[in-house]
Amino acid sequence: MSEFDRVVIITGGSRGIGRAIALALAGSKSVMLLNHYDPDDSEAEKTLEMLKPLAAQAEAFRFDISSSDRVNEFYEDIIKRFGRIDVLVNNAGITADNFLVRMKESEWDRVLNIDLKGAYLMTQQAAKVMMKQRSGRIVSISSVVGAKGNIGQVNYSAAKAGLIAMTKTAAMELAGRGITVNAVAPGFIDTEMTAVLPQKIKDEFLRNIPMGRMGTVDEIAGVVAFLVSDAATYVTGQTIHINGGLYS
Repeated sequence: MSEFDRVVIITGGSRGIGRAIALALAGSKSVMLLNHYDPDDSEAEKTLEMLKPLAAQAEAFRFDISSSDRVNEFYEDIIKRFGRIDVLVNNAGITADNFLVRMKESEWDRVLNIDLKGAYLMTQQAAKVMMKQRSGRIVSISSVVGAKGNIGQVNYSAAKAGLIAMTKTAAMELAGRGITVNAVAPGFIDTEMTAVLPQKIKDEFLRNIPMGRMGTVDEIAGVVAFLVSDAATYVTGQTIHINGGLYS
């Protein structure tokens, strides 16, 4: 593979869990390709600076993963330039919380489009390339709420549950081509998304976590790093729960 030994794509890679995963997967001969859809490139640029001493090459791309045209354009460019894709991490996700009876159709559509449809589009195109290579690793970041539900998050819960089901089926379809497909389901993790929650809600979450603390982005990244490593070649179709005992 010329001067590179691994081409890695991470959606939502500019900050939080995505940034931690990028740092964990970077290597001296790796190409790190980070998608984001932030209002600007400032966070992505910070991540690229952090990757400079760790990866052979790192780039950020701002586009909406729920747009099939933009996804196709991205993959065409990547294949033309690098010729292969070794790892895809579907990390991008948003929330638009509301109670079921109050939820607007636009809130449902927005979350399902990014969190589930976007992962489907990215996975579909990556799988086509990986099938020709007869190798590849795909990991989707689901959530504990995709397994147990959560009040006020019917859209987010549905999307994250969909990722788990998509993972199981894709794993079956792609196993014969040397491709593993797994999911990671974080619990209550210390990120920008949880930082804005009122302290009362945080305290309620913590009371229900046997370990009594929030998880860290590095703890999520470590499991992703295992799943895309040579140590996990016989692991596929699995959802690894990382939640401090909140759900099993």
